[in-house]
Amino acid sequence: MTNPLLADWETPFELPPFDRIEDSDFEPAFEAALTEARAAIETIAGQAEAPTFANTIEALERAGEPLSKVLSVFYSVAGADSNPERERLMRVFSPQLAAYSSELYMNADLFARIDALWAAREDLGLSPEQARLLYLTRRGFVRAGAQLAGADRDRLSAIRERLAVLGTQFTQNLLADERDWFMELGESDLEGLPGFVVDGARAAAEERGMEGHVVTLSRSLITPFLQFCPNRALREKAYAAWTARGANGGETDNREIAGEILGLREERARLLGYDSFAAYKLETEMAKTPEAVRDLLMAVWAPARAKAEADAAALTERLHADGINGDLRPWDWRYYAEARRKEEHDLDESALKPYLQLDRLIEAAFACANRLFGLEFKPVDVPLYHPDVRAWDVMRNGEHMALFVGDYFARGSKRSGAWCSAMRSQQKLAGEIRPIVINVCNFAKPPEGQPALLSYDDARTLFHEFGHALHQMLSDVTYESLSGTSVARDFVELPSQLYEHWLEVPEVLAEFATHAETGEAMPQAMLDRLLAAQNFDMGFSTVEYVASALVDLGFHEGTAPADPMARQAEILAEIGMPEAIGMRHATPHFAHVFAGDGYSSGYYSYMWSEVMDADAFEAFREAGSAFDETVARVLEAEILSIGGTQEAEAAYTAFRGRMPGVEALLKGRGLDSAA
Repeated sequence: MTNPLLADWETPFELPPFDRIEDSDFEPAFEAALTEARAAIETIAGQAEAPTFANTIEALERAGEPLSKVLSVFYSVAGADSNPERERLMRVFSPQLAAYSSELYMNADLFARIDALWAAREDLGLSPEQARLLYLTRRGFVRAGAQLAGADRDRLSAIRERLAVLGTQFTQNLLADERDWFMELGESDLEGLPGFVVDGARAAAEERGMEGHVVTLSRSLITPFLQFCPNRALREKAYAAWTARGANGGETDNREIAGEILGLREERARLLGYDSFAAYKLETEMAKTPEAVRDLLMAVWAPARAKAEADAAALTERLHADGINGDLRPWDWRYYAEARRKEEHDLDESALKPYLQLDRLIEAAFACANRLFGLEFKPVDVPLYHPDVRAWDVMRNGEHMALFVGDYFARGSKRSGAWCSAMRSQQKLAGEIRPIVINVCNFAKPPEGQPALLSYDDARTLFHEFGHALHQMLSDVTYESLSGTSVARDFVELPSQLYEHWLEVPEVLAEFATHAETGEAMPQAMLDRLLAAQNFDMGFSTVEYVASALVDLGFHEGTAPADPMARQAEILAEIGMPEAIGMRHATPHFAHVFAGDGYSSGYYSYMWSEVMDADAFEAFREAGSAFDETVARVLEAEILSIGGTQEAEAAYTAFRGRMPGVEALLKGRGLDSAA
């Protein structure tokens, strides 16, 4: 019987045949595809013909297609619906993939062909996109060690393989801690909790085959619990478990792993001739240098900290008014901030949430994409990897543009957070290939028969990830390596953060924020209060984020710390971290930084992109409408459709005419007047 992962997929949209794929198919398919990829590389490197763009660069683009086909399916399900076998396979695959990567990038004959093309680039008659691909391909080889020799080359290969193992281990340890912890709630513990939190706790218990109610470490449950639970001891217990992920001792402890990762990254950077890993990593980003990143973060830190300290004083007064002496603690902040928000802005989460239905907000995201870019979304019934997952055919002017897959609910088998990935990326080299794009979130699943209700932060997450999806769907390039989100890390968050702004457009909420029971639109007074409160508690959210970004940068700027936890404490002390606020991601569960290289030295990227997204949305305001057709066309033409075919700064300047300063960001966060 043919392995379905290795066969042609004669399915709707050439979607992976999830109804026929078994876990036992992955390993043999991986081994066969990896063997095929190695053979393809050897053929390209060993051919007698002189190097041409077609027989070398384009051939490289196609060499790994079977392997990518297998891995895109595997990692999609392994991240969103893991099990012991899939976790085992991740541990098996990661070092083999690292070894293959080293073989590829350190193949001397292959690099010689690429280098020869680079030397003759002016005479090759390349299109701008081809020239860009040649440049990025050669740069990628050089930065991966293609010019190293002897012991240095061997050591870099060993480092690459060890980092792959450690990143997988870090991720699986974190998932295990998040999956295994829960806190049972008695009837008295439910007092003061709004109905949606009680329902979420009941659903979490049912998922574990238990009676009653439990709090888990799913952000969609623990965050509202910390907001509304009046029992301070329970809040402290839940917060302690949340912040201890990856630091509980035993087999799932990530602290030593983090230290080893940092040491290996520094060694890798020095082998390649850089003073630090941050210098190596940031060279290819918009920021270019650690100094530029620090300048941005510190420009925001001072006003954010001042705002947070002022808010802390106000919240401490509320704490003392409750008869609790002493200092405001991190497990107190969300509880008293929610009470303050209700009082100052007359916003009650339990009254607001019925107006924020998941299905209606998905419709809102689709409707905005329709008005801006002419996209239409039609639900399709196709086999997917989990019963909760759904899909839509994305069309424009009758033409298929993409398949969009939404996986929205939290479950114990899904890693935390929210992300967008492409199970298949757009390209034209192998024909007109349209993408399969997935948004994965961790919203609380409602009890059977009830609608899923979101917090406003959840709604922003939905729009954020859909902004990434649009970047993939609207891609219109020839080469997969340049398509969609294949851009600088500190530029990739621009489309996603920009799309969040449409959630704040009053006419969008007026149409789609409808009550789950009555169907009535959100009252205008509530809508006005909601929008007026957008910057409420912004000091807190900015401080917890910037602190994490500064720790990430500090870890990678110089010599790797022998004790990352001690270094984390030093950095927080140096910047004057308020004691009542914790980092958004402390070291042992900082998956952005330690699960792989993606956001290492790059967690600042969200804020770098925010400097641009605030300014980019201003282009629509200046045009007089959030749905101005001309601005939308330019946004698609200059940013969303071009992938990585241009440098990020050139793309943004083509859209806006200039690069923005940090002032728009401070104004957008309401920090421009902070003391």
